[in-house]
Order: sequence, then C-alpha cells, then structure tokens
Amino acid sequence: MEMNHPSSRYSYEPVLRWDPEVEDYFNKAYGPDHFARISKALTRPSCYSCIRVNTVKTTSDAVIEKLTNLLNESEDGLKLVQSDGSSPISKCQIPGLEYVVFVNGSGPHRIDYGSSPETPPKEVLVSRKCAEAVLRGAQVYVPGVLACTAHVEKGDAVAVCVAMEQPNDEGDWSVNMTRGTTLQGQPTDPFYCERSGLYIGMGTAMLSRAGMFRVSHGVAVDLNNRVFRLPSFHNVLEGEIFLQNLPSIVAANALDPQKGERILDMCAAPGGKTTAIAILMNDEGEIVAADRSHNKVLDVQRLSAEMGLTCITTCKLDALKSVCLPSTLSDSTTSVNGENSGSMISHSELSSKEEIASDASRTSEAENSGEKNESTKQRNGGDNVSQSEIRKNKGRLKNGRGRTQSQGGRAGKSKGFPPNSFDRVLLDAPCSALGLRPRLFAGLETVISLRNHGRYQRKMFDQAVQLVRVGGVLVYSTCTINPSENEAVVRYALDKYKFLSLAPQHPRIGGPGLVGRCEFPDGYVEEWLKPGEEEMVQKFDPSSELDTIGFFIAKFSVGPKD
Repeated sequence: MEMNHPSSRYSYEPVLRWDPEVEDYFNKAYGPDHFARISKALTRPSCYSCIRVNTVKTTSDAVIEKLTNLLNESEDGLKLVQSDGSSPISKCQIPGLEYVVFVNGSGPHRIDYGSSPETPPKEVLVSRKCAEAVLRGAQVYVPGVLACTAHVEKGDAVAVCVAMEQPNDEGDWSVNMTRGTTLQGQPTDPFYCERSGLYIGMGTAMLSRAGMFRVSHGVAVDLNNRVFRLPSFHNVLEGEIFLQNLPSIVAANALDPQKGERILDMCAAPGGKTTAIAILMNDEGEIVAADRSHNKVLDVQRLSAEMGLTCITTCKLDALKSVCLPSTLSDSTTSVNGENSGSMISHSELSSKEEIASDASRTSEAENSGEKNESTKQRNGGDNVSQSEIRKNKGRLKNGRGRTQSQGGRAGKSKGFPPNSFDRVLLDAPCSALGLRPRLFAGLETVISLRNHGRYQRKMFDQAVQLVRVGGVLVYSTCTINPSENEAVVRYALDKYKFLSLAPQHPRIGGPGLVGRCEFPDGYVEEWLKPGEEEMVQKFDPSSELDTIGFFIAKFSVGPKD
C-alpha cells in the first residue's frame, strides 16, 4: 500500500543527497529522469529476499517445504503473509537458477504513529547504518540507538526514526548530536526538522531510556510495525541456505565453472560467490579464495565449513600483488579441505608448537614474520620499538588470545601465483558500492573519488588478466552504478588487451551497458562501451522491474596472449 501523505512528517520519504558534481555526472550518464528513479529506488530495500540453496546438501523443494513449515509453525519465524493468501515462497523460474528461492516481503506500508500536535509519539532515534539494516529486516539493537525521548520505559510504544548525516561548516558530513541526546518531539527541538520523512516503523521499547544507554548489547526496540516487512533468516537453515543478492548469484553463474577446474576468486570475502562457484562445480575441482584481510579469510573458511564444501582453498593475498614469478612462490596458503595443492600448505601440516604457543611467543613470532618495518624496529637493540607494537603487546596481555587463536583459524599468506595458473578468474572488485540498497546517504563520494575507484580496479584487472590461461574466462563485477568502475573499466580492458573479447553470459537478465563517453568540466574524458558491446554486459538497475541492487557484470574470453 502506497503512503497517502508523502509530505507528512511521520512517513518514510527519504531523499538521497549527492555531491552536486556527482549528481551532474550521473544525470549525464543515465538522463535526469532515469537517475531520479534510480536514486529513489536506492533508498528502499528490494521487495523480496533471495536465497541460494546449497544443492550439495539439499534441494530447492526441500528448502521451500522447511521454510513453509517455519512460516506456519513459529510465532517468531518469518512473520510473512501474502495479501491474497498465497505462499510468499517460490522457486526462481529463470533457466539455470532453479537453486534460487524467493521469499516475498511487502512495503512501503503507511504506519499509524498516533501522532497529534499535542501528543507526539515517544521516539527512538537510530544511526543511519542501523536503519539500513532494520529496513532489510533486522531488529533495533542497542548499539544503533543514538537518542531517545525522555521518560521512555520498557513496554512503551515508540516511533523509530533515522539520524542522518548533515553538512557542517567544514564542508564535511556528520551527525549533529551526541549519543544519549534527549528528543523533545516538538518543533522547538533542534533536530525536529531533520527527522521529517525518516520514520521507519513503530515498535515496543524492550528497555527503558536509561537501559538503552547503559547496556552494551541486546534488542532496544521490537519493531513490530515496519514500513518494509522483510523476512529475517537469522539462524535459519544454516549450511543449507545463503542469503544473497540475485545479481551476485548471476555473477557466479556467468563464470560458468566446470568440474575439475582450477578457479581463483580474487576478492573472495565474505565467501558468497566463492561458495556459489563451489556448488556449481558440485564441490569437484579447486577454488582458491583470496582476500587481503586476515579476518575476512577466516570468514570464508567458516562459511565453507558450514556449507560442507571441501574444494575451497583460502589465502591472505592483496589482489594488487596476485601475480608472481614461479621462483618467488612460497608454500603459504591454507586449505579448507586439508589437501596440499601446488603452492598450498594445509592447516594440518602446521607445526603443533605453533598452535599451542603462548601469547609471549606469538609476540616474538609477529616480530619475525617479515612484516616489521626495519626503520621503526630493531631486532637486537630493542630500544626503537614502534608505538603501535607496544599498544598491540599491551592489548595481548590485557585481552588474552585474539579471534584467530581462540577460533583455531589461520589465514595463510601467499606471495601470489604464476601467470596462466587458472582456468577461470572472478574479480568481484572492491568498489564504491553505490548499488547497495537500502542506502540513505551518498554524500561522501566525489567525482575524483569515483574516478580513483576505477583506477584501483584497473590495477586489479591488470593482475587478474595475467592469471587466466589462454582459452580461459575472466569475469569482472561490481555492486555500483558508477560508469567509471563499470563501462570505463571494460573499455580499458578491451583497448589494452587485444586478446580479450566480451563473451555471452548465461543467464542474461540484466540490462545493457552505457554506450559513448563523458567529458568532464576539468577536461577529463571517460570512454564507455562502443555500439554493439552494450548487450554483452549485464547492468542491473535498482529501478527496474527486477528490483535488485545496482550491479554490473562483464565476462571476457581469453585468446592467445602473444
């Protein structure tokens, strides 16, 4: 049901604010009307949740039956009903994606906040990031609460609204309040106008006002009447399903992995596409999942183990340093399945002494790891130790074992791989993420930062293209609507590497890419796709009927490199 009073204070009508030059750039790329639709769509979640079924363990039909039972039996389950009485759960009808299940949500709903000028509702103000999670189905947790009306008690009905970043005198953006601020609910409240049109639901306070700012965790508000009603899959069918955006699933399909192949996922964390590829290969072959973050590598390991997948090997590796000569390779990568493969060394082969070392010996190990900066630390003298190392050591003594040791995980380092090492490579590049939704803020990006994202991705692409063997496949993807990171990177790739050609993608459900070029006021010219190339890529538009995040996929075939 659409809202009847979009101009009403107690409504959800956010307007995404962009840097003026960025807005002008996107208006040129998409046209003003189209970009206005995209910008509005970004402020809302998709009207459905997309679930990828782990077909190594179960089937789509079995998952649909289990989810339907959960829906019918559990008071605290998915809490969804269709207006026509039909099931909100259905199997994807797109050929090749039968292992995908959709669960429909609903919204936007008009909420009765019981407001009147004399008696405004009690309010809880949450951070923008908390609100974006709540719009996707999460609860309002204590850390997300910024401010609250005076005299809120446990059990009170409260309206939940969003604290948005505002421009400040220095030309930056910030939330203009401190945590614990008391809200007045009257026009005299200095933050009154900022909350207009940013109300995301009505709920029940699970803590008093004092409790919300005293405890460190737990649910602050049970949001039982939401603007958007989407299912929560927290702790539901773990290992059997994975909540994932539809375009991300399509990207794994576009790679078209085959059983027995050796595949590299260059920026793998948190492992959604990695595990999707493994399932498409029926867990037969070798997937190397790389990420430069130690903890994110552990996340990939954990997800792989949860899904029962054994073909995934993980390593800590900066994507900008993915290629090395064979002579510089070292055994340094941790295998999830415990098998030694080429430059890999399995977790079981690590010395038991290393596993049971004391905190003191870990400190020594860190000093000898080769990562230290010789200009700030001296191995023998000990007088010139960096302040960061002193803080780390104090933290180790104070806090005990860290996440890595306590979980028994280890992210082995890799020095990269020889050229032509892989049959297929997926480069799902770190990006501006301007396609993710719901998004309530976009003011930090500038035209220069958008260009810089593209330069960074071109450097990653330069690495990826060397690692694919002749006759292999390279898939490049992003979750942004920014042409500098999408079409401009494809243009760069095709112009620089004449042995690359755009390849057909299956399934192809996204729209065409942008053709042409853009001239900036500073004289910079950005080249996009040439006529005939636009239908070879997939561009997912948040404002289209597919109702997905903004996403981009390009698939390249690798011809003879000489």
